[in-house]
Amino acid sequence: MLGFKQLKELSFIGSADIIGTSATAIFWFILASQISPEEYGELFYFIGIAAIAASFVLVGAQNTITVYSSKNLKIESTLYFISLILGIIASFVIIIIFYKIDIVFLLFGYIINTLAIGQLLGRKLFSQYSKYTLIQKFLTVGLGLLAFVFFGTEGIIAALSITYIFFIIIIFKQFKETKIDFSLLKNRTKFILYNYLVEVLTKLNSHLNKFLIVPILGFAILGNFHLALQVVNIGLIFTMIVFKYTIPYDSRGQENKKLKKFTLIVAIIFAIVGSLISPYIVPTIFPEYTEVIDVIQIISFSLIPMTITRIFSSTLLGQENNKRIVYSKIVSITTFIVGILLLASEYGIYGLAISYMLSTIFEAVCLIPYSKKLLLKE
Repeated sequence: MLGFKQLKELSFIGSADIIGTSATAIFWFILASQISPEEYGELFYFIGIAAIAASFVLVGAQNTITVYSSKNLKIESTLYFISLILGIIASFVIIIIFYKIDIVFLLFGYIINTLAIGQLLGRKLFSQYSKYTLIQKFLTVGLGLLAFVFFGTEGIIAALSITYIFFIIIIFKQFKETKIDFSLLKNRTKFILYNYLVEVLTKLNSHLNKFLIVPILGFAILGNFHLALQVVNIGLIFTMIVFKYTIPYDSRGQENKKLKKFTLIVAIIFAIVGSLISPYIVPTIFPEYTEVIDVIQIISFSLIPMTITRIFSSTLLGQENNKRIVYSKIVSITTFIVGILLLASEYGIYGLAISYMLSTIFEAVCLIPYSKKLLLKE
């Protein structure tokens, strides 16, 4: 059984993630019901640009900040400084290529959010994490809907960028409390580099597909696919809550094995439920997205390997042993890209769903030989 302290700390993360993710999911579902799949896909296309750019500039990846903050190593300001400078450089590149200033604003929103959340989790400031996360999520719903009403889809990206503004408080406070010290990077570059690669590969795996799907299948298929992913993200909420909670504990050698086993059971239940209820819900709420039904039934089962991946990743990150995670990400993204080129071009959105499912399975399989004892030990 979980102790009172564990339940209390999990409740802070859990309430924020469940309420917040549900609120933003409702926003994206409302938006999907009001616009065409083409517009929905195009919106996620531009969001993907900001997300990929953020992954390349975030030298202080969230997991890096979490691990080092939990160990009370005053390295945050140094990593913040490097990431923000690279963000400024990336913003000029985005403006030159895409001529869209709102993507730049969203880029910096992602940067300060990632850095601040990593610090809050690492220091186990779970109540503050809950407060800041809920503010951001509720602003997403409120400002997102207002932007859509007054400006249409053109105003949504700018509105999303504003929702992260409160995280500046955490970044500014950290700069005041600790000085920039590049000597702290010495003997830690390997772990930072591997975490950086993990972050880049994760974002590429999540967003690079957009730039392959659109020329092959079009914005409409991309819109349908991302609506299905919104459903999967809801099913992944509990897994992500546990992942955020266990990293700082794994960093100190406290593995929470029973909690991780329970998380896997929950993921299996969610996968089955998601597959069973989609044919009854989608046609009623999203009549224009009928192709989503079969896609959800397929990729719902990706919740299981995705949960296994995060359970093992938490332990490996806690041990600062993230080399294997990098390999798993490379396998995952390669599988997905090859699947898009071979299966999606032949079988459309269904081939896309199968490719996504296979990529999550292979990613988990890469980690199992190195971490399987964690589930078997008591």
